[in-house]
Amino acid sequence: MTTPAIRFGLPLLIAIGLAWGFFVLNGQGPEGRPLAFSLAIGAAFGVVLQRSRFCFYCNFRDLIEKREAAGVIAILVALGVGAIGYTAIFGAWLPTPAPGRLPPTAHIGPVSLTLVIAAFVFGIGMAISGSCLSAHFYRLAEGSVISPFAIIGAGLGFGLGFLTWNPLFLAITSNAFILWLPNIFDYAGALAITLAALAALAVAALWWARPAPSEPAAALTLGDAIERVFFRRWPAVLGGTLVGIISTLAYFRVAPLGVTAELGSIVRTAGTARDIVPGTLFGLDGLRGCATIIKEALLSNNGLFVIGLIGASFITSLIAGQFKPRRLTGLDVVRGLSGGLLLGWGSMTALGCTVGVLLSGIHAGSLSGWVFLFASCLGILAALFLAKLVSGRAVARQTA
Repeated sequence: MTTPAIRFGLPLLIAIGLAWGFFVLNGQGPEGRPLAFSLAIGAAFGVVLQRSRFCFYCNFRDLIEKREAAGVIAILVALGVGAIGYTAIFGAWLPTPAPGRLPPTAHIGPVSLTLVIAAFVFGIGMAISGSCLSAHFYRLAEGSVISPFAIIGAGLGFGLGFLTWNPLFLAITSNAFILWLPNIFDYAGALAITLAALAALAVAALWWARPAPSEPAAALTLGDAIERVFFRRWPAVLGGTLVGIISTLAYFRVAPLGVTAELGSIVRTAGTARDIVPGTLFGLDGLRGCATIIKEALLSNNGLFVIGLIGASFITSLIAGQFKPRRLTGLDVVRGLSGGLLLGWGSMTALGCTVGVLLSGIHAGSLSGWVFLFASCLGILAALFLAKLVSGRAVARQTA
């Protein structure tokens, strides 16, 4: 059990550290301001993820196994809000979405069988490790004993992805195509199609789900408000709305949201320096997504984004009393490393994860985001089915 000094004192120290980093970076002029904003927006993202339990895998699993739709609705709301925000930015930056023209830096990735395979493997990795990569970062702050090993495994998976990239690129990815919906349907049509698809998925989720018990309305007092903000989980839809707004602001000021670029860049830099990773990765640096470039500077936008995410998650988790580590087991290590390995390989090969490809891709109107969504969900379903099958057989052997 955490003491009051740790529960409230440590979050204060972390908050002071994040604030100090923001003001130091912001004071460095035009070069430092994007870094400061990345740290701040990462902190905001971490707060929202941790307080609302925003996790692509957990929310989808809850819908399948518990028939609870709130988490999936939150994801769909996040996708819809971000799609509206991105469309407003696109209209200002690129008034005419003529064929062959793409908005700057948006994660409009290639579509190929490689993407399908990578997303499917990523879905299996989520099921094994228990979270998507973004959730593993904030679950560090909740004392998860699996998340550290999942992140280490993801680093190993990135290394494996770099080793398999060239053969896959030559065999499959080089023939990939890019489809940006506004090129075909204009901005209004693309947004209407996106929102209609999200609404259809929401209807399907609500149809499948069991009705949630309604709570009697009560007068909101100051104590209740503090309790709801700092100690209880935030409503799922509120979390989804805030995720969509944060994604829009991040793209407007710096770059599309993504959580894997820094990890991939660290692995690529270290692997290249030791002649483990091929010096030339065909076509990789010309494709859009969570770019895994060789690091030349200590600080990067994505690195500071992740630091802000983890730091702010610790603040909210400790204050809410949700930092609850447990005893580590060998199974935890195996689940973390093996699931993380699949997450890392899938992220590298798909050019991002559920945030960089799925979230930012669908926000941008890219077909690649939708492909990642459905292929990763199929991977989750396959893993859950296999786990249930194995568990059922184990029980049958015990009762035989």
